[in-house]
Amino acid sequence: MSTLLSVSIALLAGLLMTRAFKPFKLPSVTAYLIAGVLIGPYCMGQLGIAGLGFESSAAVHALSLVSEVALGFIAFSIGSEFVLDDIKKTGKQAFVIGILQAFVATLFVDLALVCVHLAMPEKLSVAQLITLGAIATATAPAATLMVVRQYKAKGPLTDLLLPIVALDDAVGLIVFAVSFGIAKTLVTGSVDLISIIVNPLVEIVCSLLLGAVMGWILTQLEKMFNSNTNRLNMTITFVFLTVALSMLDFHIGPVHISFSSLLVCMMLGTIFCNICPLSHDLMERADKWTSPLFALFFVISGAELELSVFTDFAIVFIGVVYIIFRSLGKYSGTFVSAKMTKCSPEICKYLGITLLPQAGVALGMCATAMQLGEQGNLIRNITLFAVLIYELVGPLLTRQALTAAGDIKPMSEEVKMRRQTKLEMAKNNKEA
Repeated sequence: MSTLLSVSIALLAGLLMTRAFKPFKLPSVTAYLIAGVLIGPYCMGQLGIAGLGFESSAAVHALSLVSEVALGFIAFSIGSEFVLDDIKKTGKQAFVIGILQAFVATLFVDLALVCVHLAMPEKLSVAQLITLGAIATATAPAATLMVVRQYKAKGPLTDLLLPIVALDDAVGLIVFAVSFGIAKTLVTGSVDLISIIVNPLVEIVCSLLLGAVMGWILTQLEKMFNSNTNRLNMTITFVFLTVALSMLDFHIGPVHISFSSLLVCMMLGTIFCNICPLSHDLMERADKWTSPLFALFFVISGAELELSVFTDFAIVFIGVVYIIFRSLGKYSGTFVSAKMTKCSPEICKYLGITLLPQAGVALGMCATAMQLGEQGNLIRNITLFAVLIYELVGPLLTRQALTAAGDIKPMSEEVKMRRQTKLEMAKNNKEA
């Protein structure tokens, strides 16, 4: 009962917050996150009133499975954007921009934090700054996708943005694995080449293979049904199954076999949308089914944000440096690489802004960083601080960038009049 009550309260709070924030014209994802913060353990949860909010971090973590499933559907939706004909047009640009912007963000954060280390060596070690530089690569696909969906963004920037966000996950895994391996060497004094080189490559290859196999099997099973309802049920079932399989974790000798659920589900969506002739209709139906799931995901994400990080001046200072230089790295890396690949002026100017949001992947990386012991705590807190700022501000900046680039169109007068007519008709029918 407590879990069901928590889910209900979270959804209700998120939906009501979108109404409260409507006059400010903020993206719904921002309203969901703020609702999560308010009902989280650091606000209403402190009152200790059952049903009013999450009373502890454990209560929030009890819904972690919801977040895993939601991320799976988010990745599945992003993967469905990888239509072969579109990749032929934008594939080279997405590949170059996706790799360069990630490396430039890491470089900028590393250089900035080296200066912080030289000024405050007792607060920030070399191992910590290297790890934070690697975490800077990660971009949150969830917030980006939600903004694109809410405002029905469509255009050259959006077509390039979604593949780059997907590629960013693979690049981030490699950069983080190598950087974290070096950080562990500095802390423990032992070099582990398998962890630094082999394991990240194995994770990426295995994730792509698993996603491809599951996508092919899903397409074959869809042929057994004539009803679109049953086909939709099969699609949803397979995303659940794929998320579950991506949680497998085992060793073969010294090699660690694991999967990235984001990469697995992205590949599932990519294969499915390219070989299944009915995929477009099924994806539209699935998008409607997942709307409350995504809302719940962001409310839970907001509740997970730890406001206690603001109490430590060192964390706030290092966090501000991290945010500023990661943002500069993402923007400048995207701008230069977009110029190199001859993108339009609008893409060069605004694409980098849409890559600022950071959440799930970064939090997964900082969870791994906890293996550094006491040094991992600082990394975790700084990442939490950055995620809090990026998740609250990032969606708004993404919307503004997409609007400025022309991918989000203002509501036409015709649509406004049609909506007004419907409202008046409904009002008249009610009075009658």
